[in-house]
Amino acid sequence: MRSDNVTKGMQQAPHRSLFNALGYTKEELDRPLIGIVSSYNEIVPGHMNLDKIVEAVKQGVAMAGGTPIVFPAIAVCDGIAMGHTGMKYSLVTRDLICDSTECMALAHQFDALVMVPNCDKNVPGLLMAAARLNIPTIFVSGGPMLAGHVKGEKRSLSSMFEAVGAYAAGKMSEEDVVEFENKVCPTCGSCSGMYTANSMNCLTEAIGMGLQGNGTIPAVYSERIKLAKHAGMKIMELLEKNICPRDVMNEKAFLNALAVDMALGCSTNSMLHLPAIAHEAGVELNLDIANEISAKTPNLCHLAPAGPTYMEDLNEAGGVYAVMNELDKKGLLYTDLITATGKTVKENIAGCQNRNPKVIRPVEDPYSETGGIAVLKGNLAPDSGVVKRSAVVPEMMVHSGPARVFDCEEDAIEAIKGGKIVAGDVVVIRYEGPKGGPGMREMLNPTSAIAGMGLGSSVALITDGRFSGASRGASIGHVSPEAAVGGPIALVEEGDIIQINIPENTLNVAVSEEEMEQRRAKWQPREPKITTGYLARYASLVTSGNTGAILKNN
Repeated sequence: MRSDNVTKGMQQAPHRSLFNALGYTKEELDRPLIGIVSSYNEIVPGHMNLDKIVEAVKQGVAMAGGTPIVFPAIAVCDGIAMGHTGMKYSLVTRDLICDSTECMALAHQFDALVMVPNCDKNVPGLLMAAARLNIPTIFVSGGPMLAGHVKGEKRSLSSMFEAVGAYAAGKMSEEDVVEFENKVCPTCGSCSGMYTANSMNCLTEAIGMGLQGNGTIPAVYSERIKLAKHAGMKIMELLEKNICPRDVMNEKAFLNALAVDMALGCSTNSMLHLPAIAHEAGVELNLDIANEISAKTPNLCHLAPAGPTYMEDLNEAGGVYAVMNELDKKGLLYTDLITATGKTVKENIAGCQNRNPKVIRPVEDPYSETGGIAVLKGNLAPDSGVVKRSAVVPEMMVHSGPARVFDCEEDAIEAIKGGKIVAGDVVVIRYEGPKGGPGMREMLNPTSAIAGMGLGSSVALITDGRFSGASRGASIGHVSPEAAVGGPIALVEEGDIIQINIPENTLNVAVSEEEMEQRRAKWQPREPKITTGYLARYASLVTSGNTGAILKNN
């Protein structure tokens, strides 16, 4: 056992004396030491219940013969961080979470790990750590929030942001906004639509690192506690069998995750996180393959913000395994892969039927024959741009309009709410990429303002930043190369005609190459927005959005 390095032999007597100080008995030190990585805190709604999840995991580990030991991981609430400097500190925590977990796990020689994340960056950060460490690991998330109810309709956080836009347009009263404010987020848990947190928790199931229900059992259900106990017990089986993350997260598993991503209509942030996780697992996940998978993978779910159904509905319909079972009918999954259940994908999904074809469309009757995410390329995005195709209205799938150019999110929001953006416009927000932001802020405020003001079916938004999973509409993010490194998005001028063709996966600006070269010759890099602290260090190491915004030494 790895923990023998701190618990066995005369040379380890000093180590044992410190375990004595912690109150551990000889019997406990004779058992495998299982690290439980807890993302619990009192500022993130999706994490306020993780203390109960962690206690259940501890019980499961102890019942199965292990010694559970808890240590923390940080977490940022994207919703609270949205629309101000705080959003610069969201994506960047993914690497802090990964690095700090590596430090804790190796410094203390844990034999295996149970990861307990829930919200946006914790899930990919801990999956990255699992792949990097490659010791037996299983995940159990805190679960999704129940949908809110406003005026007899289910609602979620995206509805709240759009309500602010509707108020700015004079379409909603202050009293109505207050009602939304008090009702859209009724319980603890990760926000109730197919936003980034729920996307990544579902993809954790799809990739094989969590038990059935990890992505969909609501946070407030007692079934979630039982799931956590089973995860605690299961880690002892994985340790005994020496099933490690890289045994599970191989190239075919990532292709499975992409297929499920397309079927569910996940957040575009998955196109940042899956390549980053794959990188840590030693797998190159080129985004070009996303369109190949999308071309043959039907979109089966329209969960909020793409439609009127929520995570609780997906859970009742059969969850992620039911979606996978539908995909398997067309042979779209690799089913012989081992997973953290100790079984293969095929064994996991056997008998998992679709219990509500209105929530999970049958594979013979999908929302569309192609997947929920599209990767676009063209002279405006030579490397790539990403759009949640399933959340785009039909009339915006092909769009051409004049560029309205802004060099930061705040200026764009002021123009949108000030009525300066009109039908047909293409809002361009640049210098918000991984390096230029720094931190690649999410643009939920501008997309929600556009939707709330009734412009969602006539205005597009393009950025080298990214979008919340709660964004909907023709919102194209991750445009690479980003403006800060001189990508073409930095050369766009007010009034240039932007051409979007999502069915053909193209994104272009109607400007000749000669003109673009002249503009490029005049372009000068901007001074860094932040020159001290973690963000400055992050900006110096981060790569482009199309590579997952991973960190590399210069």
